[in-house]
Amino acid sequence: MESKQSQVLNAERVQALETWLRTTGTKLTQVNGQRKYGGPPEVWDGPAPGARCEVFISQIPRDTYEDVLIPLFSSVGPLWEFRLMMNFSGQNRGFAYGKYGSPAVATEAINLLHGYVVEPGFRLSVRRSTEKRHLCMGNLPAATQQEELLQVLRVLAEGVERLSLKAGPGIEGVSAIVVFSSHHTASMAKKGLVEAFKKKFAINISVKWQSAAKPSPDEQHKLPKSLVPSPVKPPRHILPAQPSGPPTRLARPQSTPLGFCRAVGGPTAPPPPNATFQGPPAPALSPATLLRTLCEANGVGQPLYEIYYSHAGPDGFLYFTYEVCVPGTSTPFRGLVPILPGPTASSMWEEAQRAAAQQVLHRMYSNELAH
Repeated sequence: MESKQSQVLNAERVQALETWLRTTGTKLTQVNGQRKYGGPPEVWDGPAPGARCEVFISQIPRDTYEDVLIPLFSSVGPLWEFRLMMNFSGQNRGFAYGKYGSPAVATEAINLLHGYVVEPGFRLSVRRSTEKRHLCMGNLPAATQQEELLQVLRVLAEGVERLSLKAGPGIEGVSAIVVFSSHHTASMAKKGLVEAFKKKFAINISVKWQSAAKPSPDEQHKLPKSLVPSPVKPPRHILPAQPSGPPTRLARPQSTPLGFCRAVGGPTAPPPPNATFQGPPAPALSPATLLRTLCEANGVGQPLYEIYYSHAGPDGFLYFTYEVCVPGTSTPFRGLVPILPGPTASSMWEEAQRAAAQQVLHRMYSNELAH
């Protein structure tokens, strides 16, 4: 065993690393096939980095270690974290990740160190790390609702920022694209969510990395013109005349949009005593259908949506502003919803409408319970 290692490892390089660690007081931690510095280091002063702050470094000589790499990449700016991928033999695997405090410093590292000759015959490749933060959850119950699933995930995993539900041909049950605050929190969730859902809810879900590539900044700026050429609104003539008298309080339906909690055996909120909604809709109804059915059952007609494209976020979602006028209420509901890019403007407007209706229903029910 010793003779095999002596053939693989460069004893002089290993000794140089150990001497550097002693003299500088640098601490490295071996975790899951990688050797990590920082995350953050003890000397770090400032907030944790956000998106686009990490660089991917490849074409590293197999016997080059942190005593060379960390000072080199720290010469551009302070490192929040540096991870060198390692073999059991003690050699590195030829690639590493370095994370800085801002995207600007990461960009500078790419500009300065891409192609750097770390030793004769070896030029480093330095480019932006993809930092995957999107997970695709499949095989969710058909009655799953976005807001309730979000609440469940935030209990079971750290760093959950937002999600978008998907259903349709080729998708078994309901699928959700979940965005996390970092690659690390997404990785931890990927490891634990399948077992957590099986243990807590007796549901066998699938969890995998979302494979769809995020649009580049240039592509994001083109999206409004190519996919959403103009705001789309349903015709105003479908609305009846506004009723006279004081605003109507809409009765909450007995079948509330808590389909996911109901499906997994979680708690559901009981309807208020004055609920008068007749003929509750099926649990699998979309939020837009549920809102329309609720309005019609209360005799106030249909809601009017005005939905406009706002901007493309760095997380790959498109953001839409909405104004939903519900007949019988004193003021329209306004807000901002994120959706994933779709194949057509029509499909994206429908997805934005569903997300807006979900928010409106949540706010209506929250207001009713508060009274």
